[in-house]
Order: sequence, then C-alpha cells, then structure tokens
Amino acid sequence: MDMNEIKEIFFQECEEQLAELESGLLKMNDGDRDPETVNAVFRAVHSIKGGAGAFGLDDLVAFAHVFETTLDCVRSNKLEPTQDVLKVMLKSADVLADLTNAARDGGSVDESRSRGLVKELEALANGELPSPSAAAEAPAPKAAAKPAASAAPAATPKPTDDSGFQPVPFSFDDFGGEGDAGSDLPAYEVVFKPRFELYSKGNDATLLLRDLSRLGEMTIYCNTDALPGLEEIDPEGAYFFWNVTIRTDKGEDAIRTVFEFAEWDCDLTVKPVDEAAGNTSANEELPMVPVPFDLSILDETGAAEVSPAGNKANEAAAAVAAAETASNVTQMAAAAARVEKKESAAAAAAAAAANAAAQNNAAGAGQTIRVDLDRVDRLINLVGELVINQAMLSQSVIENDTTGTSSINMGLEELQQLTREIQDSVMAIRAQPVKPVFQRMSRIVREIADMTGKSIRLITEGENTEVDKTVIDKLAEPLTHMIRNAVDHGIETPEKRAAAGKNTEGTVRLTAKHRSGRILIELADDGAGINREKVRQKAIDNDLIPADSNLSDEEIDNLIFLPGFSTADKISDISGRGVGMDVVKRSIQALGGRINITSKPGHGSVFTMSLPLTLAVLDGMVVTVAGQTLVVPLTAIVETLQPEASAIHSFGANHRLISIRNSFCPLVDVGRILNFRATQANPVEGVALLVESEGGGQRALMVDAIQGQRQVVIKSLEANYTHVPGIAAATILGDGRVALILDVDAVVGASRGQSLKAEMSLAAVG
Repeated sequence: MDMNEIKEIFFQECEEQLAELESGLLKMNDGDRDPETVNAVFRAVHSIKGGAGAFGLDDLVAFAHVFETTLDCVRSNKLEPTQDVLKVMLKSADVLADLTNAARDGGSVDESRSRGLVKELEALANGELPSPSAAAEAPAPKAAAKPAASAAPAATPKPTDDSGFQPVPFSFDDFGGEGDAGSDLPAYEVVFKPRFELYSKGNDATLLLRDLSRLGEMTIYCNTDALPGLEEIDPEGAYFFWNVTIRTDKGEDAIRTVFEFAEWDCDLTVKPVDEAAGNTSANEELPMVPVPFDLSILDETGAAEVSPAGNKANEAAAAVAAAETASNVTQMAAAAARVEKKESAAAAAAAAAANAAAQNNAAGAGQTIRVDLDRVDRLINLVGELVINQAMLSQSVIENDTTGTSSINMGLEELQQLTREIQDSVMAIRAQPVKPVFQRMSRIVREIADMTGKSIRLITEGENTEVDKTVIDKLAEPLTHMIRNAVDHGIETPEKRAAAGKNTEGTVRLTAKHRSGRILIELADDGAGINREKVRQKAIDNDLIPADSNLSDEEIDNLIFLPGFSTADKISDISGRGVGMDVVKRSIQALGGRINITSKPGHGSVFTMSLPLTLAVLDGMVVTVAGQTLVVPLTAIVETLQPEASAIHSFGANHRLISIRNSFCPLVDVGRILNFRATQANPVEGVALLVESEGGGQRALMVDAIQGQRQVVIKSLEANYTHVPGIAAATILGDGRVALILDVDAVVGASRGQSLKAEMSLAAVG
C-alpha cells in the first residue's frame, strides 16, 4: 500500500470523525452532559490532529490543537459548555471540516475566519466567556462553590503572632485512606518513552498522561537522565520518559487505548505489578521478628579499642546474627509465597473472566472492511445481469412447455431463490443511513441563520433510515436548496415571530422513514407558510401564468418550482434568482422521485419527498396494454380484480367509476392516457389494478392482461434516450424485449387533469 492509499484512508476516517464530532456537539447543544459524549468529541478532534501530523498538514494540525485544548477544558470541567460556547465550537467544527477538505482537494480556507475562531477558542481556554449571555451563566457554578470555600475561614485559628502566621489544622486519622481505598485494585507499571516523531505530529505527552490519570490512582516519575547539556540539546528532540504506576480496574487494554494514536511514535511498556512480595492479606499478617543488630559498631571509640580477640568474637556474633536474619527472611518469603499463590489464583480467575468478556464483546461488535465503491457497483451490475439471465432461462423453460415436475423446473426455482437472495444481499451492502446528509444540513442552517439574523433550531429524526448510496449521493443538493428556502423564506425574523405570539426561535424538522418500499423525507418548518396571493401575483408579473387563470391552492404552491420564480424582493447571496426550487424539482425527477407541498398560512409548510430505495432493481407486475408490455411497480399495487359489467358506472362524458366493496373508485384506461389507443377499451375485457399514489388517492388502472410478477433491473431512459411522460424507466425482459416501467403517479395525475409533459412530471418508480 503506497502513501496515497494510506492518505485516502486517513481522509475517509476524517469524514467519520467529523460526523462524530458534529453529532456530539449537537447532543451537547441539546443539553447532553454525559462525559462519554464529551470524550467522544475530544477523541474525534484528537484523532484528526494526530493523523494530520503524520502527513505534515500543518494548518489542520494547528487549528485542531487549539480546538482540542478548548475541548479539554470542557472535559476537565474548567469550561462550562453553554449555548454560546457550543456555538463557537460548532463553527470551529465547520472550519475543521473545511481544512480537511482543503487538505484533501487542494483548495483554500477563509483565513480570516479561521484566525478569528482560533482567537475565540484560545479565549475560551483562558476562561474568557464569548458573550454576556454566557457570562451570566458562568458565575452560577462559582457561586455554588462559595459556601464550601467560605466555610473554611470559620474554622481557621487566629494568627498567633504579629507576623500573621496561622496554624493549619491537620488530622492524621485519615492519612493514607485514599491509598487504602484503591489498594484492592490491580496495579500496572507503565513506561512511556516518546520519540521525537510524537511531538512533530502535534501530540502532547502531558495530555496522554492526563487521560491515563482518569483510569485510576497513579504515581508518576519523570526520568530526565537522557537530558543533555544546553549546548547539545535538540529543540525537536525527546529526552524525557515517564515511569507510571497506576491502580485501575479497567485492565491493560484500557491503558493501551490511551496511547493508541501515539503507539507508533513512542516506546510503551505495560505490565502488571507483582506486589506479592510486598503485600499480604489481612488474614495472613506476618509476625514481627526482631533482627539482631550490634549498635556498638556505631561507636567509633569502642570500635577503635576492640582487641583482636574481641574482633573475632564480634565476627562470630555477626555470623550468628546473619544466620538468624537469613532464617527470618526465609520465613517471610515463605509467607509471601503463600500470599502470592493465592493472589496469582485470583488474578488468573480475573484474567479468565476478562478474556471471556472480551470474547463476548468481540462477538457482539460487528467487524467492517473498506471496499472501493467501484467494486460494489461492478458487483451490482453483475447481479443485474444475473437477474436478466435468470429471467431469460425461465422464459425458455416456459416456451418449451416443460412439465412442472421435471428436475429442470426444480433447479430453476432454486436458482430463482438464490438469485433473489444474492440480489438482496448485494443491495444491502450499498445501503447507507441518511445520517451524513442530515448532519451536513446542520451547518447550512447555522450559516443561513447567522446571515439572516434569525434564531433557528434544526431537529432531525430517522437518521438511521437506510437507502441506496446512489440516492444519498444525489440527495444533498435538493435538501440544501430546500433548507435554504425554509430558513430564508419560511421562518420569520424574531421580531415578527414575537409579534405573532410565537417562540422567537424557529424550528425546522427534517425526518426520514420507510413507506411501501420507498423512503419519505419530510422538511417541515413552523414559519409563516406560503403566501399564495403573493406567489400568484409574482407568477403573473413574470408572465409564468395568465392573469385570469383559476388555480387551486395545490397548483399555486407548485408554482415555486418553476424556473426563474422567486418571491424575494431583492437578490442576495442566499436567494432571489429563482434557481433553488427549480433545482430541487429537477434533482428529484432525476432520482425518480416526487415532491408534495402542504402549507398552512401562519403555521408553516411541509415538503415531502418520496424517493425509491434503490435505482437498480424493483419488483414489478408485467402487464399488456394495447399490444405493449409494461411493468407496474409492485409497491404501488393494492390488489387486482376482474371487473364485472354491473360494477362499471359512467360519470360525466368521459369518466367511469368501478364499484369495489360498496365504494366507488375512478377507472383509468392506461392505454388511453399514454396514447396507445384512440378510444377507451371495454373494462370487462381487461383487468383492473387498484393502485395507491402519494396525494392522489386510489385509482383502478385498466390493463388488457397480466403476464406475471417478476423482479426487473432498472435501466434509465433519460441516460439512454430521453424522458418519456408517464414512463419512469425501462427494463429488459427474459425474452430480450424492452419493457417500459410505468410511472404510476404521473398516470394518476393525468387522470385528474394534470399534464403529462416532462417538465410537469415529478413522479417516480414505485
């Protein structure tokens, strides 16, 4: 693997870390003060900084370092994460993302903005609050701490002399209590020797040791033996190393996790401390054995006057004393060995339990691998060809009129089942949650709110709803324009909201959910809603509609999708050119989706996008209409039925109804709508498909015959031919013929009098 591949992996991980960063900051902004959330935010910035240092991305490292320092103040409870503080941090997260993108794509970042945020972050780290609102909140913790601080002077003795000396009361009763509390915890000896690469990549040894201290009680010693003289010192060198003894129940893996981002740039040794020789249990206290010692050797005069005979006597006595001492040491060692044996057994049992827990955690945590998207797309295409060939094989068997009990048919059924399982599994590989796209919208809301002077809160729901990656990649652009439209046009200014009796903070809600084999994305705001009179007049002024046109509320709402339409009074950096919603319509149409608008003046608007879960395959019912073969998406079909003459009723000049269980449903001739035939067919001679569409209710689609239900591979008509009104896409059948996939909602809309022109069609596959 070359350096470019490693760098690409780093940037992919940066995307995940940035998503984790913004997610955690938004949780904190909503009031989450869980230490794990704060730690996750800190780790994300720290990981980006460490990786950026390895590739020499100095700008990214410098900004991440300041950001990390401020987050560490929050993590150590030195800085209260108020709304104003988090506002600065969210902006910093945006700049960090910009710096990452610039490092990857070779672009540039607004230096004035980044420098300004660096100053704000440094001010926060130094205890300077960003605004008066935050300053009002900050004294609260200090005020709460004052009673405890003020209680001390009451018990402090008065000065004993004129010098002002005050004795400090101190109790030895609890001396060593903290050490005793943690003495039952296993101890580990850690030797941490940084190399110069660790500092060159922006890491800080003191932060690592501070993280280590959070695991338990520890003692630390800094070894400076390798420090050279001042004339020989290298400013970029690493001369210190640390010996740490820590007591913790987290285990060795937790200790190594602290150094996981620096393990390649340091020498790290972690080993359990063997305390058996120094500790004994309460039940096996060793007796105090006196050790003979001749104090006369301390007397220089006596030592000088000792005679040779006395010297020999002293040597003999010393030998006896040494033997007795050796015997005592042997007894102590034997007792310590007994204790060590018991502690070793307990440690072995604890290690076995820890290993079992680790295995359970490993079994529960899913393992992932990174695969190039091109390989997945190639696999998708091959599965599509497999589906087509399987359909061709089935068609060949049917044409040969093979009996249903033959081994060929049995094998064919097994092949069909396996093909379906392979297709479902492959499509699941490419399915991804919409969370990354939703998180991107948070930044857009913040930026537009700052530009317009509005206070807006974005609420997201259903972030884990999965959809095909091809849909996600094309979803960001329409969502961006819709968010900008909701913030700029939908939400009122704080003054207008207050005058209307609303909360000065507006709310934009973005939700995603599955429904009938599709994904529904709703964007709702609690703003002023659509001013239909203003929209209609603006369309007349721009010659988009005749002045005498009689439009329904739904038709007026849909005028905002017309090219060049805008209700903005003046052109700004945000809106006014009439491009945004036109892009939304075209993007959704290209995805094979549709959009509906529901607006209530004074209460807000709801934009609902309905998109297919995948653009690769679908389950459909193959039907025949006027000699043409069509595929109707199965997710749109409620039921099929054979009409009877008594159930058909005329309504007006050209409309017919069909009675279904004591209710009437409009009957739609698909062949007539698509201009396959000039006159309406006889319903009794065909089959009715009861379908349900977004906003159009139920309709009974008339077709000539049903060929069967099949899984088909979607082929884009727009990419290979052009857009065809009423047709969503095409597919290849088992006999090699091309079949058109019906756009159910466009057909239903046409039955209600809507045009089937390409520019008015917003319908989709299934």
